[in-house]
Amino acid sequence: MSPRELVVLGTASQVPTRTRAHNGYLLRWDDEGFLFDPGEGAQRQMLMAGVPARDVTRLCVTHFHGDHCLGVPGVVQRLSLDRAPHPVHAYYPASGEEYFGRLRHASSFFDTLDLREVPVDGPGVVAEGPFGVLEARRLDHVIETYGYRLVEPDGRRMVPELLAARGISGPAVRALEPPLLDEVSVRRPGQRFAFVMDTRLRDGVYELADGADLLVIESTFLHADERLAVDYGHLTARQAARVAAECGVRKLVLTHFSQRYTDPGAFRAEAAEVFDGELVVAADLDRVPVPKRR
Repeated sequence: MSPRELVVLGTASQVPTRTRAHNGYLLRWDDEGFLFDPGEGAQRQMLMAGVPARDVTRLCVTHFHGDHCLGVPGVVQRLSLDRAPHPVHAYYPASGEEYFGRLRHASSFFDTLDLREVPVDGPGVVAEGPFGVLEARRLDHVIETYGYRLVEPDGRRMVPELLAARGISGPAVRALEPPLLDEVSVRRPGQRFAFVMDTRLRDGVYELADGADLLVIESTFLHADERLAVDYGHLTARQAARVAAECGVRKLVLTHFSQRYTDPGAFRAEAAEVFDGELVVAADLDRVPVPKRR
């Protein structure tokens, strides 16, 4: 079981730069590897980050602009070449099913991958498993776009002092049932991860970010260029930080930066004006741990 962490493969928006590759984010979550929005060059960035293709178990595409999906062919073909021993589920907007088909079969290769497509045609749960629940919410970009949210069910944590007071130990602990279970344990909130890419502010952004332990969110523009953000369907660093502050986010990761900006510190300074939690201005190949449980 892997530690829960985000591996940042790329952080550029439409145009990559000398220091920023196109998008790509791998979330390690126990036995799962969620690959979000692999842009052009994602396969090489995975190599640079030390991420084997076989670590990918689920592929989540927010929308079909090139900087969010042109890495799909390379990743799929690498998974096939490496004969991934597990199925890979792919989630993407249903309106882009034709695009996904073209990416999936962009060139000739020996296809051995068990790829299971799950077109998303509305908000709600798109997958459930031991990892928790994967949900999608509609965003507001210039084409159909969805954000994703991973929610782990709440659990319970045993309190040793309460167990000892009742003389409960060993195998008897595992056999506990309510109401006694409630008397010797406390609620352990499940962890939450949210991924929000190209969008204007709308309800779906807040729904995804609500209570997130780790929020990865685009901040393509700075506040001085807010008009451009509205016109092109994006967020500013200040808007992203305000979402995090209002939604009780514990750790905020800003990414998807326009090539017009060369100083990452400007994004940090702007976001810190409205968000006082843990803040990461993502750089390529960063590893960002999911915060420890509350």
